Amino acid sequence: EQGKDLLMKALSHLSTQLTVYSDLISTDTENVKKVPPDSRIRVQLLPFGDGLKAELFTKPFGEIPPYCKPGWGGKALISSQKGEQWQTVRNLKLEEEQANVIYSEIQQLESLEINDGLITFNNPLDSLYLLDILQKHQDIAIVEWPEGEKYRIKKQVDFGNFQLKVTTSTDWFELQGELKVDEETVLSIGQLLALTRKGHNNFVELSNGDFLVLSEKLRKRLKELDSFAQETKKGIQLSKFAAFSASDFFDEFEHLKTDKAWKDFKKKIEQADQIETTIPSNLQAELRPYQEEGFHWMVKLSEWGAGACLADDMGLGKTVQALTVLLHRSPLGPAMVICPVSVLPNWISETCKFAPSLNIKTLSPNNREKTIQSLEAGDLLITSYGLLQSEDKLFSDVIWASLVLDEAHTIKNYTTKTSKAAMLLQASFKLALTGTPIQNHLGEIWNLFNFINPGLLGSLQHFTDNFVKQETDTTRKHLKKLITPFILRRTKTAVLDELPPKTEIIKKIQLSNEEAAFYEALRRQALLSLEQDTGDSNGTKHLKALVEITRLRQACCNPAIVNQDINIPSSKLAAFIEIATDLRDNKHRALVFSQFVTHLFLVKKELDRQNITYQYLDGSTPSTEREKIVKRFQSGESDLFLISLKAGGLGLNLTAADFVIHLDPWWNPAVEDQASDRAHRIGQTRPVTVYRLVTENTIEEKIIQLHNTKRNLADSLLEGSDQSGKLSIKELMQLIKGEEGEAPIEQGNDNKTLN
Repeated sequence: EQGKDLLMKALSHLSTQLTVYSDLISTDTENVKKVPPDSRIRVQLLPFGDGLKAELFTKPFGEIPPYCKPGWGGKALISSQKGEQWQTVRNLKLEEEQANVIYSEIQQLESLEINDGLITFNNPLDSLYLLDILQKHQDIAIVEWPEGEKYRIKKQVDFGNFQLKVTTSTDWFELQGELKVDEETVLSIGQLLALTRKGHNNFVELSNGDFLVLSEKLRKRLKELDSFAQETKKGIQLSKFAAFSASDFFDEFEHLKTDKAWKDFKKKIEQADQIETTIPSNLQAELRPYQEEGFHWMVKLSEWGAGACLADDMGLGKTVQALTVLLHRSPLGPAMVICPVSVLPNWISETCKFAPSLNIKTLSPNNREKTIQSLEAGDLLITSYGLLQSEDKLFSDVIWASLVLDEAHTIKNYTTKTSKAAMLLQASFKLALTGTPIQNHLGEIWNLFNFINPGLLGSLQHFTDNFVKQETDTTRKHLKKLITPFILRRTKTAVLDELPPKTEIIKKIQLSNEEAAFYEALRRQALLSLEQDTGDSNGTKHLKALVEITRLRQACCNPAIVNQDINIPSSKLAAFIEIATDLRDNKHRALVFSQFVTHLFLVKKELDRQNITYQYLDGSTPSTEREKIVKRFQSGESDLFLISLKAGGLGLNLTAADFVIHLDPWWNPAVEDQASDRAHRIGQTRPVTVYRLVTENTIEEKIIQLHNTKRNLADSLLEGSDQSGKLSIKELMQLIKGEEGEAPIEQGNDNKTLN
């Protein structure tokens, strides 16, 4: 006990020179000023490499050191302060509880590391999250910047701080609004969108260096609005179609002013949702439930003045759904269907079958102007994309009650004459039909929607900046939200339980030694030619690379396509004849597709030798003859139907076949799928098998690899995960090259093989 007293006296004397932490110090020490403990957490922020570090302390004497680790050390603390001895008794439990409150919120952040109480931010701006947390807990925590304050948070704002006004001009809604931060700081909606673009997640930097914290909901809505709206000299503009997708954004505002046109717009949408339409009594067909749903959806959009894209899987009856809508709208005025010439007879026959009350009109060379001028309600003009180009002036002078583009991906390229002519057309309701709304890249979807609902996706530049160049989940979700109300896509597997299964088989074919040598010589010659043309522009190089790739693809099919005088048997032709013979002997019938007409000619010669019967169709087949050929095959006259991919991949119903053979792979599997679905569609009762003939160790295998990134591209877009793009010259060169790091090509004796 005596030793304890001596130690306490010694500690008391030391406390005049040093801060002493000890529970041995008596709280009754004479001449000591007793002060209540400050249990608040002090968060020190200091530079740490390129980032920042934060550490948690307490200062039991308030603003005066020493610093203590929260919840650790002795309870009693005595120190010399301002010439006096001060004493306090720490509340260790409270310190620990308050530190844990801060730690528990900090640990939810992903942008930091915590190691033995030290918090590090690799990106200093990530410390804004910590500042935001501490601002919410000012009663228990204080921020300290020992080397000067680097960031300061002004306040957090939400929709309640925002005032918005919506006014109408023609096809646009103009947005004017301001966010009041304080009496001195007011941001316009344009300024806020610009700051959000440059901001760090929920934090936007003001002109004085302070940071504004946006609530998570406000930040998400502003990001969404920035994708939907366009900034013009007049201010922020939103198309009436985009306004439909963004309507929930406006519902968030407590302070929203709108004009009569906006209220009428909202009312029109609500009324369209409530309209109960009946299937036209003069439709000569019984619609399936999903087809009825498609009809009601299209009518709803037409009622409030929007266009539609019906993107059902191939073979689900898009034509009969469109005809149902055309019948429903026929009293409103004349309608027009534009389609590829190959499916024009099909449209005429389907109209006669399902909607005979529509008065079909077609254009002959001598009566075009007179026919168009005499059109009236109940008339349906069925014409081709070719005539759209040549007669664009005649077509664009009419305001059509209904306008249908079949195989609407035909206008996917906005630079083509067909696309430009389509954009001139005027209609109260526009309908795009396509099983493949996007085939290669995102720009195609912009042009499609620019036709049916101009302004929905903004200008091409706006679309490119906001969706094509921004490869994020958020922007894909924004795009999906924009287009979802106007596009309807159902797959066969989802809606047709009775459709028989489809099996796909990639049949690998090994080239003979002679074929392999011929192919390798072609490949090396192609590389040598392309690598020597260093002065060409990228466009020229791209074109030359495609030419060389086409030669390689043809060589995979049959060396005779590249060189008619060469006498190297085709392994692919032999494999095909083996399959075709087996199918004939087992009473199966097949569609046979190739991109190369010259390849089909060589196949025809061999089929004649083998006495295997076939029908034949390519781009040169007259439209009147097409119908007869299709009927002959459907009635069972032939074992095979040879079809060039581009001429017969659309609009044909060939359910008499239960096998499909693709002789050579095309770049985009969507085109092949569309061709395969000539057989696998409504009306097919047998399982369908699809063969793809692919030569091993050639460019064909690389094309099949590309299919992995492009298959079901329309579905992936609607799910917000588009990964497609046009092939660059570098990617084309890589297709021609062999393995990575291949030795440079030297000119040698390869030409001997070619000759």
